[in-house]
Amino acid sequence: MTRVSAEAAHPKRQVFSRDALAGRVALITGGSSGIGLGIADVFADLGANLVLTGRRPDKLEEAAERLAPSGARILTIASDVRDYAATQGVIERTVAEFGRLDVLVNNAAGNFNCPFEEMTPNGWRAVVDIDLNGTFNFCHTAFKALKASPYGGRIINISLAQVSSGWPGAAHAASAKAGVTALTRSLAVEWGPHGIRVNNVLPGPIEGTEGLRRLYEARGEGEKELNRMALGHFGETDDIGLSCAFLASPAGDFITGCDMTVDGGRWLKRSWT
Repeated sequence: MTRVSAEAAHPKRQVFSRDALAGRVALITGGSSGIGLGIADVFADLGANLVLTGRRPDKLEEAAERLAPSGARILTIASDVRDYAATQGVIERTVAEFGRLDVLVNNAAGNFNCPFEEMTPNGWRAVVDIDLNGTFNFCHTAFKALKASPYGGRIINISLAQVSSGWPGAAHAASAKAGVTALTRSLAVEWGPHGIRVNNVLPGPIEGTEGLRRLYEARGEGEKELNRMALGHFGETDDIGLSCAFLASPAGDFITGCDMTVDGGRWLKRSWT
C-alpha cells in the first residue's frame, strides 16, 4: 500500500524525511488513544510498522482504522501491561508477525487526583502496577528482541517532570514515574553494551487528551495550568510523537539515559505561578 503524505496536515513533520523510521518495528503500549496514538500516528507517517497494545479491543480497532491511510502494517493486541505472561505473549506475537522488534515505547499509564491521606492501598497499587511494573514487564520481556535489532534497540519511557518536584494530589503517579526514571538510567548503562538505547520523554499537558481533561479541566484547573506554561499554550500529540521519533531514528544513535522534557517550559514556570 502506498503511504499517503500528511505533511500539509502536519507541518511539524516536514523536518523529518518520510523514511526516517523506515523498516523499524515499533511497539507502543497504551497506543489506542491520547499521547500513545499520537506517537503511533507520527511513527506510521515516518515509515515504521506498528504494534499497538491496550485493554480495549474496540479502541484498538478504531486506532488501526485511523492509521490505515499511512500504509503502515499494524498489529493490535488487547493486553494488560500489569500481566507479565500476557506481555510475553505480546512480544512473541510481535516477533512472529514482523520478525523482530526495534523500538519499545512504554506509554501506558494510570493516574487520578487524590489527596495522599485519602488514597487507598488499592488506588496506590493500581497506578504503580501500570506505570512502573508495566514498564518493567515490557522492558524485561523485550530484551532479547531489542538486543537483536539491526538498528540498535530503542526503549522510550514516557515519564514526568514531577518526579523531581513531586506532585501533590498525585503522589502515586510521581512515585511510580520516579521508579521508571531510575529504571531508564539503570538500563541505559546495563544494556548499552548490547546496543540498546534507553531514554525518557517527559510530556507536559497535551491538548485533547484524557489526561488534560481529567486532571485539570474537569477539576476547574485548566486555566491555572495554562498560566503555568512558559510558552502560553498546551502541547500537541505531535510534539511528543516527534520527540520520540527523534530518539528512535538514527539521530538518536548516541543518546541514552537522558530525560527529554517536552512541556513548553512548564516545569520551570510552575514554581513561579
